[in-house]
Amino acid sequence: MTPIDVAPFAGHWEVALPGLIVAATAMLVMAADLVVRDPDADALPVLGIAGLAAAAAAAAWLWGAAPAADGFASTLRADRYALFFTVLLCVGSILTILMSVEFLREHPLPRGEYLALVMLATAGMIFLAAANDLVVLFVALEIMSVAVYVLTGMLRAEARSTEAALKYFLLGAFATGFLLYGIAFFYGAAGSTRLGAIAAAMARDGVRPFTMLGLALVLVGFGFKVALAPFHVWTPDVYEGAPTAITAFMAVGVKAAAFAAFARVVLATFGGIAASWSGLLWILAVLTMTVGNVVAVSQRSVKRMLAYSSIAHAGYALIGLVVATPAGGAALVFYLAVYTFMTLGAFGVLLALGRRDEPAEALADWAGIGFRHPVLGLSMVVFMLSLAGMPPTAGFAGKFYLFSAAVDAGYVGLAVIGVLNSLVSVYYYFGVLVQMYMVEGTRSVVALGSRPCLLATIVVAVLVTLLVGILPAGPMELAREAFASLR
Repeated sequence: MTPIDVAPFAGHWEVALPGLIVAATAMLVMAADLVVRDPDADALPVLGIAGLAAAAAAAAWLWGAAPAADGFASTLRADRYALFFTVLLCVGSILTILMSVEFLREHPLPRGEYLALVMLATAGMIFLAAANDLVVLFVALEIMSVAVYVLTGMLRAEARSTEAALKYFLLGAFATGFLLYGIAFFYGAAGSTRLGAIAAAMARDGVRPFTMLGLALVLVGFGFKVALAPFHVWTPDVYEGAPTAITAFMAVGVKAAAFAAFARVVLATFGGIAASWSGLLWILAVLTMTVGNVVAVSQRSVKRMLAYSSIAHAGYALIGLVVATPAGGAALVFYLAVYTFMTLGAFGVLLALGRRDEPAEALADWAGIGFRHPVLGLSMVVFMLSLAGMPPTAGFAGKFYLFSAAVDAGYVGLAVIGVLNSLVSVYYYFGVLVQMYMVEGTRSVVALGSRPCLLATIVVAVLVTLLVGILPAGPMELAREAFASLR
C-alpha cells in the first residue's frame, strides 16, 4: 500500500490549528466519557474548556506571527479576520459550557455527547470563518449545523425540544439546498469554487447571469443561518424548544460564524460590484430589524422575546454589509463581538431563574425578581440596556459605530430606520425591567451559590458589556485590524 505523501501540506497545518485543536478535544471528551463514571464529575467540562482555551491561544499566536496565511491549496485562510472570530467563538463556547455545567447535573443528559457536540459545532464555526473555498465553506457549515440540530433536541423527554430539532433540521436542509445550487452556479460561471478565482473570473469576463443567480441563492442559504427576514420563521420555535444554554449558543455562535462567512463571500469576492447587491441587502436589513422588533413587542415569553430580538440584531448587523466600507465592516465585526456577550448574559440570567421542571420563561415569572435577587436583577438591567443600545454599554457603542458608518457612506435613511427600530426595542426590553422592579412576585430562585459556573458566566458577560461600553476604542481597533485583513 502506497503511503500518503504529506509533504505538500508541510507548513499548512498551522492554518487549521485552532479548529483541529477543538475537534481533537471533542474526540478526547468522548473517549474520557467512557472512563469518567461519576455523573457529577467536572473533568469533562474542564477538558472541553481547556481545549477551547488552547485553540484561542493558538489563534492569538497566529495573529502575532503573520498578518495572513493560506493553507491546503488556499482553501483555508488564517487572516486576522478569521482569527478574530476564532477567539470570539472559542470564548463564546467556553461560556456556553460554563452555563451548562449545573444544567447537566440537573438533567439526565449524556454529558460527554453534549460537550463533544458543542465543540464539534465550534470546530465547524472556526473552519467556516476561515473558509476561502465554497466547498470547504459548505462542509464546515454542515459540521456546525448537524451538531446544533442534535443539541437542539437533547431534551428528548420534552415534546417541544424534539419538535424544535425536527423543524430546524427540515428547514435547514431546505436552505442548504439553495446554498448548494448557488455554489454550483458559481462553479459554472467561474470554473472554480475558490473565492479568489471567482473574483478573478468576474474581473476578467464581467458579471454573468449565473454569477448573480448564484449570489442570490447563497444569500438565501446564509439568510436562514443568520435568521434574516423572511427566512427567520424557524427561529422563535427552535429557540424556545432548545435547552436554554444551546439557545444562547445558537443565537451567538451560529450567527457570528455565518455572518463571518457571509461577509467574506460578499465583500471579499463581490465587493467590486457592491452596487448590484447593496440594494437587496438594504431591503433585507430594514425588513429584518423591523419584523424582529415589532413582533417582539407582543411576546409574553422572555425566551421568545429574545428570539425575535436576535432577529432584529441580525438586521442591525447587516447594515455593516450594506455599507460595504472599511468602517462598516469593522463595525460589523465589533457588533458581533459585543452581541455575543450581552446575549449570552441575558440567556444566562434566564437559565438562573429557572429550575429543572419549572423554567422561568413567562414574563410574569420575573415579577419582583430585581429586589429578591439583586445580582440577577442588576445583571439583567445591564443586558437589557445593552441590547436596547443605551449608554454606557457595549450595545450602544456597537450601534453607534454601525449607524455612523451608514451615515458616512450616504445611507442616512438606513441609519434613521435603525435608530427608530432601536426606540421600538426599548419598549419590550424595558418591559422586562418593569416586571422585575415594579411588579410584586413570590417566585423563588435556586441560590446562585449552588451554581458557581453559571454565576461566573453572568459576571464575565456583565464586566465585558460594561468595560467595552466605557472603553470601546481598543476592541474597535482590533475589529478594524481584523476586517482590514479580509480579501
